Amino acid sequence: MSSKNNDLNVSDNVRQIQPSATIAVSTLAKKLKAEGRDIINLGAGEPDFDTPAFIRQAAIDAIQGGATRYTPAAGLPELRQAVARELARGPNPELDPDGVVVSAGAKHSLFNAIFSVVGPGEEMLVPAPYWTTYPELVRLARAEPRVVVGPEDRDYRVDVDTLDAAYDDTVRAILLNTPSNPSGAVYTLEEVEAIVAWAADRHVWVITDEIYNRLWHDGPEGGRAPGLLDLDPALLDRAVVVDGVSKTYAMTGWRIGYSWSRTDLAKKMGALQSHMTSNAATPSQHAAMAALGANEEQRSEVLAMAREFRARRDLVVELLGEVMPDVGCVRPAGAFYLFFRVDAFFTEAVPDSVALCQNLIEEAGVALVPGSAFGDDRYVRMSFAASRDDLENGLRRAAAHLTR
Repeated sequence: MSSKNNDLNVSDNVRQIQPSATIAVSTLAKKLKAEGRDIINLGAGEPDFDTPAFIRQAAIDAIQGGATRYTPAAGLPELRQAVARELARGPNPELDPDGVVVSAGAKHSLFNAIFSVVGPGEEMLVPAPYWTTYPELVRLARAEPRVVVGPEDRDYRVDVDTLDAAYDDTVRAILLNTPSNPSGAVYTLEEVEAIVAWAADRHVWVITDEIYNRLWHDGPEGGRAPGLLDLDPALLDRAVVVDGVSKTYAMTGWRIGYSWSRTDLAKKMGALQSHMTSNAATPSQHAAMAALGANEEQRSEVLAMAREFRARRDLVVELLGEVMPDVGCVRPAGAFYLFFRVDAFFTEAVPDSVALCQNLIEEAGVALVPGSAFGDDRYVRMSFAASRDDLENGLRRAAAHLTR
């Protein structure tokens, strides 16, 4: 048989899709560790805490009670009600549960939203640095991501001037991530409002990924970073909010995300999901209900995790200033990542962030994620979802290797 006949002839739908860089780094770190290498994995994008016991028990009780069958594609009605209560705030004290679609993780919710509002011949504004999956989701919708970059002195948060310079009549949507993965930057309420008003004037959809909103280090304990639902309902006609339980409740593997939007769009996204995955796992939905319905004692365990992330943020920012004082970073106001600049360490042998991260994991035993995966090759991303010992040892190892 000729080699030509053995070629993989895939469709244009997946031909250009690249694997997730963050998952690739984590996979490599685990593989090297299993081989006996001393590896400090600071690439992981998930909390290092166990899912709280009361949430685990709720899933066990649900399974033993027979909650192992299909649910409506958009989720259990009682979970959709719990999500609506969780998301409600300020000028939106009551949200229609029919606007909620529960999915197999926030990534799935983002796919539903993007696939439903953009299509062939259209473009979506994607601020950089961006989560590595965003451009791929836009391309899966047969649309094109148009990358926009805000000023460095604003931690790369985009503003109306940035958007105006990138806008034309092919732009149908914009995707905001606040708090940001990878930078930890948080948009102020005034910035969010200005962007949404700008989009409303141009009939552009706004999708916000707010999965880290409860990990807001510069806000009040237990508070949420500013988001779409802090705005006047009149501005939300072309808005989709994406959130989930993965980060706040250390439930990454449970795969529960959700979106809120106007009900007619939610019905379209629910119909789309019904032909793809149907419902998210039923026991996981019961676990999510327990998380969102936590009593005061149970919530204290959740707040303790957020408090520890805040303390780690302070630790890594201070330590970076000590071990690499000339290296710039975005001081993370939220999430659990430190995005710091490494282009000063590029050489002929190590010309970019991919090569630098490969070199670090092989020679220093420290796993970081290259900034090129997030649209800025000058940086690397370090997760501080790790023990304080690993954070300190990992940063010191990386600094010793880079500055030798």
